[in-house]
Amino acid sequence: MNVRRLIPTATIAGAVALGMVALSACSSSDAATKSGGKLAVTASFYPMQFLAQEIGGDHVSVTTLTKPGVEPHDLELKPRQTAQLGEADVIVYLKGIQPAVDKAIAQSGVQNTVDATTLTTMEKHGTEAGHAHGDDDHADEETHAAEDEEASADGNDPHIWLDPVKFAEVAKGVGAALEKADPDHAAAYKKNTAALVTKLDGLNTAFEQGLADTSTKTFITTHAAFGYLAERYGLEQEAIAGIDPEAEPSPARVKELETIAKRDKVSTVFFETLASDKTAKTLAGDSGLKTDVLDPLEGITDKSKGADYVEVMRSNLAALRKALGAK
Repeated sequence: MNVRRLIPTATIAGAVALGMVALSACSSSDAATKSGGKLAVTASFYPMQFLAQEIGGDHVSVTTLTKPGVEPHDLELKPRQTAQLGEADVIVYLKGIQPAVDKAIAQSGVQNTVDATTLTTMEKHGTEAGHAHGDDDHADEETHAAEDEEASADGNDPHIWLDPVKFAEVAKGVGAALEKADPDHAAAYKKNTAALVTKLDGLNTAFEQGLADTSTKTFITTHAAFGYLAERYGLEQEAIAGIDPEAEPSPARVKELETIAKRDKVSTVFFETLASDKTAKTLAGDSGLKTDVLDPLEGITDKSKGADYVEVMRSNLAALRKALGAK
């Protein structure tokens, strides 16, 4: 029986009007998700969005809280975004990198929340783990303090997505969470997870082979985001700044970096796409070094050297090989 035929037209019109009011606090994408029958997944920022889209495929509708071009660390949620969180079937986020998001998720009431930091082993980098360089114990205190600001509340470095091995571990956990939330499509999620893990394994192999034989192991970057990557492939990260890539380094830190650059035959100072290259260019100019992009992949924009995570990571590998003098 077609029930709708039994309902007067005026009643239908009224219901539609009421429905429009009820949906006013929700985005059109949320409404489409609910009516389309897809699993509504909200991702905190790009790396989590990438995982949800790759694993969820056609069975999910993914929205992200951090729009392209927005620095994730600085994100402040609008009331509308906070309200939308409660509409999600699943939330995928990385605790410790966006305090405003962490707070909103805790208050959202959503049962299926996936914290990426629980899906792999977190580590401490920066001051906690120690630095291999630096003759003066106090020369880079300001930089190390800034790096520590970047860490999550428990002191761990949150940038796990820049290590393909750890990112693959997170992918498996996200896949399992989607299977649990939407068992009708569990087989598809399992298949997509396996395909993504294969891609990430290939990326890891490319980095291992590409960085195995280089003239130097040290790279200088504005943003202390590459600790996991450096540790995975036997490199040494030296960051100009911590949480703020555009911060001016102290004179002591500049002097130390100049010393490190000469000693370790560093050729390049890296900057990133979502921040100004002013600091990197100033240091490079004073030290006679070149500049290039090393993308922390916190967002994809028109300036990104690739359309997605894998493509940008391969661009990062090419930049590192060139800067480190890979053979």
